[in-house]
Amino acid sequence: MKVYLKGLTCANCAGKIETAVNALNETKDANINLVKQTMDVSLVDGVKEANVLERIEKIVHKLEPEVEVSLQQNKQTQEASCSCGHCHEDGHSHKENLDHGHDHADNHGEEGENKKIWLRFGGGGVLFLAAVVLRDTNLALYLYLISYGVFGYDVLIRACRNILRGQIFDENFLMSISTVGAIAIGEMPEAVFVMMFYQVGEAFQDYAVRRSRKSITSLLDIRPDFAEVIAEGSTKRVHPEEVNVGDFILVKAGERIPLDGKVAEGHALLDTAALTGEALPRGAEPGSDVLSGCINLDGNLKIQVTRPFGDSTVMKILEMVENAAGKKSKTERFITRFARVYTPVIVGLAVALAVLPPVFGLGEFQMWFGRALIFLVVSCPCALVLSVPLSYFAGIGAASRNGILVKGGGDLDTLCHIDQIVFDKTGTLTKGRFSVVEIGSQDKEELLYLAALGEANSNHPIAEAIVNEFKKIKEVPTDLIVDYKELGGFGISYSLDGEQVLLGNQRLMEREKIEFKEFNGVGSVVYVAKGGKFKGFIVVADTLKDGCKEALMALRKKGVQSMVMLTGDRKENAQAMAKELGLNQFYADLLPGDKLSILEDLKSKESELLKTAFVGDGINDAPVLAGADLGIAMGGIGSDAAIEAADVVLMDDDIGKLAVGIRIAKNTRRIVRQNIAFALGVKALVLVLSAIGMASMWMAVFADVGVAVLAILNAMRKK
Repeated sequence: MKVYLKGLTCANCAGKIETAVNALNETKDANINLVKQTMDVSLVDGVKEANVLERIEKIVHKLEPEVEVSLQQNKQTQEASCSCGHCHEDGHSHKENLDHGHDHADNHGEEGENKKIWLRFGGGGVLFLAAVVLRDTNLALYLYLISYGVFGYDVLIRACRNILRGQIFDENFLMSISTVGAIAIGEMPEAVFVMMFYQVGEAFQDYAVRRSRKSITSLLDIRPDFAEVIAEGSTKRVHPEEVNVGDFILVKAGERIPLDGKVAEGHALLDTAALTGEALPRGAEPGSDVLSGCINLDGNLKIQVTRPFGDSTVMKILEMVENAAGKKSKTERFITRFARVYTPVIVGLAVALAVLPPVFGLGEFQMWFGRALIFLVVSCPCALVLSVPLSYFAGIGAASRNGILVKGGGDLDTLCHIDQIVFDKTGTLTKGRFSVVEIGSQDKEELLYLAALGEANSNHPIAEAIVNEFKKIKEVPTDLIVDYKELGGFGISYSLDGEQVLLGNQRLMEREKIEFKEFNGVGSVVYVAKGGKFKGFIVVADTLKDGCKEALMALRKKGVQSMVMLTGDRKENAQAMAKELGLNQFYADLLPGDKLSILEDLKSKESELLKTAFVGDGINDAPVLAGADLGIAMGGIGSDAAIEAADVVLMDDDIGKLAVGIRIAKNTRRIVRQNIAFALGVKALVLVLSAIGMASMWMAVFADVGVAVLAILNAMRKK
């Protein structure tokens, strides 16, 4: 059951709503995603959604009366009420414009909120300054009270409302009781100042939440607006959902590719930065696979659609990024539980501080009551409750801008502790396609020519590599050979200019009793003979990705101690590659089922704190990705199953991004720890000072609002 909570921005309130909904007998689990403003609720068997929705709505409106609660986004209502003037321009349907999320409405709402904030602080600030100037007159008291009302009316209302509902221990109660108490003992300027700075902190926190949300949901800009379908010699602009697999679409220069497909006609450079984080454009030509979300920089492309809109790359990315904020880390869950216990304990201590010392004759009640008020101001846990999730928001956003999609705060935490990485070979460490790496002959062009003539009729990867290598020189003639034969288990035979040409393995040379020079290196070798005489050999291999060695060196510098390779390739090839890359271990000649058992064995040797990651790209890697502490998939060429099973997706298939991801994760973790230590340290110090009478209300304001603002600024800084 998915519940939409339109207008929910408060992380603290979101935690309270989660707790209350989880306490319902009808629910198993509730989890709020602040980025999407949704709550996923698991229901007990047999419970109807409509019955639970009513109870959820009551819970939400107790805490956030302005939040709209619904089971689905009411598009029809939005369409009927929309009078923005944009939704019918140029013949666009409202559905197309609706997919922009009605940004214009959100912007108007945000502008309205900003105006209210400026009016509030402008008016309240002027009244406060006037009261300070006229502090020796009777008018000052009224000015202070009016200024206090301007800054604190909503806090007082929420506190009273929550008390009536039995929800006493929250920041509204803390601020209200401390400031009203300050007024009661004659500290008017302090009361106004506390409330004013509390509102400064609240405004700043709201801004920080919006900014952090935008840092993640800025990826929504890659969502395509329309697709131009080519039909009967003309084009028709439709919503991408209406395009079928196999249809042809036209993408002009400057437009965003709306669906995944294969280029049928045209050449262009594509800006893939939104997907991969790479600034360098990539070329597209007939036969190239292209992904939705990329921008066509120049030229027109005719593209045949290969996936429906719902399964396209752009939609999968959006879903992963939006869901990331809903998967909380252990630290976030701990801070939420900590805040629930912390606030009532602090209120109890404040009451004891106000009452017990006077009872035992240790001073006047007014003095201890003043200290207790300072104690309450200090105690508000906002700095922790807001800065920790904001740190993870910012970390996930920083990773996404670098083409690394992390599916949740917990996965970001796990990335910090990766000590061992297990790599699949093909498509992960290597390019995943064969190419000619060596030609053993005095006349290399002639040898390549003979081999290409014979291999031109085969679609085997080795044959394609040889033909493609020759095409770099010129096209392969197709009408020169006769008596073409495939020799099962040996190779190929054909006649050219009356002489027999043989292409094949060592056994073919031995069978035909041809003396040859044996190749003992890494790769698949094709021996070539003509007219009974050995002409040379061609070696074909799957080569390492560019920068692969440097990427593994960077990982070692980030603290990865062990690197292991798993492959179905021959032991000789795997051994040579492992040696070249400096890997700790390798396992070769593996079947798909072998990889998972080897991973489990490797994991059993790890410590509690250190984790094992698996990096793969193929559909057969999905079980291993799911079984690892952290599954990392190649997003560009990776299969859908691999991407779904993974916790982290590298959108441009560059394992060099792993070191970047670990850096971002460790920086995020460090910032979270800094915020926790700083907030608790300052609060503990001021709490002790307030208890012994050495802290003023101004110091308490800094320990609350100042610490919260500094913690949030720290959370939002570059990772």
